[in-house]
Amino acid sequence: MFEQFTNSRVGRKCLGAYLLQSKRIWNYIPARLRPTSDRVYGRHLHTVARLQAERRQYFATFFLRNRPELKLISQLVAQRQHGSDLNLAILACSKGAEVYSIAWSIRSVRPDLKLTIRAVDISEEIVQFAKAGIYSLGDTRNESVDCDGVQVGHTSDLNRNTARDQNAWIFERMTREEIDAMFDIDGQKASVKAWLRSGIEWISGDAGTPGIAEAIGLQDIVIANNFLCHMKPAAAGNCLRNIVRIVKPGGFLFVSGIDLNVRTKLARELGWTPVTDLLREIHEGDVSLRRGWPFEYWGLEPFEDRHDWRVRYCSVFQIGESP
Repeated sequence: MFEQFTNSRVGRKCLGAYLLQSKRIWNYIPARLRPTSDRVYGRHLHTVARLQAERRQYFATFFLRNRPELKLISQLVAQRQHGSDLNLAILACSKGAEVYSIAWSIRSVRPDLKLTIRAVDISEEIVQFAKAGIYSLGDTRNESVDCDGVQVGHTSDLNRNTARDQNAWIFERMTREEIDAMFDIDGQKASVKAWLRSGIEWISGDAGTPGIAEAIGLQDIVIANNFLCHMKPAAAGNCLRNIVRIVKPGGFLFVSGIDLNVRTKLARELGWTPVTDLLREIHEGDVSLRRGWPFEYWGLEPFEDRHDWRVRYCSVFQIGESP
């Protein structure tokens, strides 16, 4: 009965009004009481937010989005034999920012590796934009939009696609030196350098379908970040079960931006091994997820020193055993 209420339009409207009032209370909680509030009241509010929200996929992303995560990837690939093959898949690759950031991180420390990246997204349009590897350096997020959310005026497709769904500039987490290292700059146009675009296969596909394993094959590393949170828990769990099938025995699964209860349940059930290096740093490494808690369904709860922290807050797991 309660689930039917929360899934109804009236139910969501009531929960939305409750969250609006609760946000005013939350903002008045003194700083000295916030640690306790995070654990109790904050979790309650986040549960309500997840019940109330109408989830949908977004194309918002950032270059160098989570630096500790990129550091861990570099550490893992540093252990590989000289000149060996490295197969890596990035699911829900969106505009390509995560793809090129990971390619830059790996190629900067191990240019000898034969790196193959398979970048997958359900949207053919966004895959083609990401494949082009060209972005606008201008911040066009505040340009006029019509009633359907489509930007109007003289905005180019390049500007519109770069700014699509962004609540902040896509380059905001980069220094100017890093932008110059990754891109060829021509006025307000930034093109990913050719040496970073090589070895990337762009695929339009659904990570939730059984055929994805056959489409891309087994991978040494699979990145499945920031899209499972936009699914209902049951659907996210089923999708994650499908995704883990493409990780080689002994390979690594990166999965952040997901309901923590879903990830924790599957990690325990399927016997994944948590990678605890940089665990807390990675959990807290994407400031946009942390800022969204507790009032956004995709927000990430703060780290807490609880009995199950090694699994609950872990974003990286080794799957199975090395052959």
